[in-house]
Amino acid sequence: MKSILKRSVLSAAMMLTAIAANAADWTPPGPIKLVIAFKAGGGVDTQARLIAEELEARHGWDVIPEQVTGKGGLNAVMDISEQSGDGTVITMTASNAVGYGLRSSGATSQDVFTAITTTAGVQMGIVSKTDKGWENLDDLIAAAKAGEEISFGAMSPMLGDLAYVIAKEKGVDFNIISMRGGKAVMNGLNAGDIDVGFLAGPQTKAVLAGEMVNLVSAMSEPLIASPEAKLLKDHGIEFTGEGFFTFLGPKNMDTEARDAIAAAIAEIVKDPETKAGALINKVFGKPTVIAGDDLAARLSADWDAAGALIEAAK
Repeated sequence: MKSILKRSVLSAAMMLTAIAANAADWTPPGPIKLVIAFKAGGGVDTQARLIAEELEARHGWDVIPEQVTGKGGLNAVMDISEQSGDGTVITMTASNAVGYGLRSSGATSQDVFTAITTTAGVQMGIVSKTDKGWENLDDLIAAAKAGEEISFGAMSPMLGDLAYVIAKEKGVDFNIISMRGGKAVMNGLNAGDIDVGFLAGPQTKAVLAGEMVNLVSAMSEPLIASPEAKLLKDHGIEFTGEGFFTFLGPKNMDTEARDAIAAAIAEIVKDPETKAGALINKVFGKPTVIAGDDLAARLSADWDAAGALIEAAK
């Protein structure tokens, strides 16, 4: 088994090396419009602008950021879907935009984009202030069963559905509050306006300082800041709030352009000396690069999981 794994890792490394070598010969035929799917100041916007800055510095590419927000990052994807596939138009969004977001919009397939690469995984946890006295999800559920009214902040419809499914599975009720972004959830927790909420990385500093607690990982793996926190699946919940910061291109994007852009972005985010790499390591623990066909397969799996979550939340 170890030898098989070693060969697989070696094969993947050789493939990425080949892609990077081929990508080095590509240059965009004009300025690259980078459509940013979320408002200024958030994790997507900050990463996108830092990566754009470094692409210009390293490769001389003219990268022009532009905001197209709304519908949990889906508006940006649809905005570029029919545009040129020559590498002069790309978007940075959240992977859930083309999983839950696209599926809940009534779309019947994901045939509206080309997967380029991820930069990092979100660190999605269910978080409370330390002074609530809860140490894990069991404590939260026990408080709800004891009659405490729990206000639960969710920054997207997908996370609202996930909070609802958790409550249903555990036989409790949450007052689920829709909030606009992680900053709103952080502010709500700090102000005492909500008792608990989903956060995807901004809580890390407060958790390490002992001010907040990751009650449970809403990922498929432990949270970097709270490796001791159980996973949702450990509590019998089959869904996650997992997601990735993701670059996408128009549908039918040229493969050479896709691979060149993916390789250039990967080089930047894996370098801790770049501003983008430093940010990712500080806030999200480490870069996570999934590119090309591997990313397309991952996003397809997210599409299937989104369908199951939507059904479970009915």
